[in-house]
Amino acid sequence: MTKGNDRMSDAPLGDVLLSKGRYHARLATSDADIAAAQALRTLCFRTSQLDQDDFDQSCAHILVEDLRTGALVCCFRMLVLDGGSEICRSYSAQFYDLAAMRSFDGRMVEMGRFCIHQGCNDADILRVAWGAMTAFVDQNDIQMLFGCSSFAGTETDEYLDAFAMLKHRHLGPKRWLPRVKAPNVFRFAARLRRKPDAKKAMLRMPPLLRTYLMMGGWVSDHAVVDDNLNTLHVFTGLEIGAIPPARKRLLRAVAG
Repeated sequence: MTKGNDRMSDAPLGDVLLSKGRYHARLATSDADIAAAQALRTLCFRTSQLDQDDFDQSCAHILVEDLRTGALVCCFRMLVLDGGSEICRSYSAQFYDLAAMRSFDGRMVEMGRFCIHQGCNDADILRVAWGAMTAFVDQNDIQMLFGCSSFAGTETDEYLDAFAMLKHRHLGPKRWLPRVKAPNVFRFAARLRRKPDAKKAMLRMPPLLRTYLMMGGWVSDHAVVDDNLNTLHVFTGLEIGAIPPARKRLLRAVAG
């Protein structure tokens, strides 16, 4: 797959990672595929300009399509790093001081720009996406998955229970914890004193982040206010070796 600064076109492309029910997940094979992903991202993130950046050229792009209609319903991109020494190349490094992760020994992949078409509410889409991610991780001997998990909007008030839950149960280990780098952040771990309402917290937790947490993922102690994408996001890490065995079996059953 992609490595170092290789372009998408240099990777072995065209593989369907998995097919389940009415959906399949595959790697992008052309500029047109990447353009379709960018168009879906623009729609989902509601940006005024096409959502594209330099990272698109060094990532593998995964597309989830509806086999009945051919429509693109979900997409995300994966940037493979050979180890923590390359963490500064990641998209997340623009917003977080990731110096503590430079000592991580093992291949890593940054999953980014994850989005599901707003008109699609089928839970199988998320399952297929995670199945494809699992297949990609296994095929590339990945030891850590990481990225930015986003809350819609930049106001914190409606997410206070969710942030309180992250503080009390899901903060990352000190040896990997990112430090503040972005100019505008919400230091929820330091500021929040409330006991989270578990039901409200999970209702307001983004589906992608909720899935990370169920697998043993962890987050930074602060959220970045991203005015460009109109989101709040937390750095999210998941050590593959820490995923509970039962959860791994479920993921691999989907990845099949």
